[in-house]
Amino acid sequence: MNKEQEAAKAVALIAAQAASEKKATDIIIQEVKNNLRICDYFVIVSGANNRQVDSIVDAVEEKLRVEAGVKPIGREGLDELGWVLLDFGDVVVHVFQPELRDFYRLETLWGDSPIIDVAEAGITDPEYSERISKLLSLGSEEPKD
Repeated sequence: MNKEQEAAKAVALIAAQAASEKKATDIIIQEVKNNLRICDYFVIVSGANNRQVDSIVDAVEEKLRVEAGVKPIGREGLDELGWVLLDFGDVVVHVFQPELRDFYRLETLWGDSPIIDVAEAGITDPEYSERISKLLSLGSEEPKD
């Protein structure tokens, strides 16, 4: 892994950690660089309502600004707060409310992309819905390298 790839992974891990600190659920860090040309990582999380989604978005932006020195180059969905996309270049953070996350199932579009263990972000007790738990357990049966 080169320095640019290491930096992108670090941004993804910091974003996941920031989301976790605001009680985000269903946190997935997906390495999509072999399937997409637009970025290296997706960080996909859920917030229960508008207030929590807004809080998660603020926390991710602040923590990445302070700890990684990056700001989003694009932000979408802040008016409705059902699905907010934060584009940090090599990392795209998706913050969903559960209904829209279940509808779009973004994490399954590139199902063969490796999932990074959230423990690498210091997240020790993540909360997962039944659907995401099943997805993660299916993925763990196959090697991710």
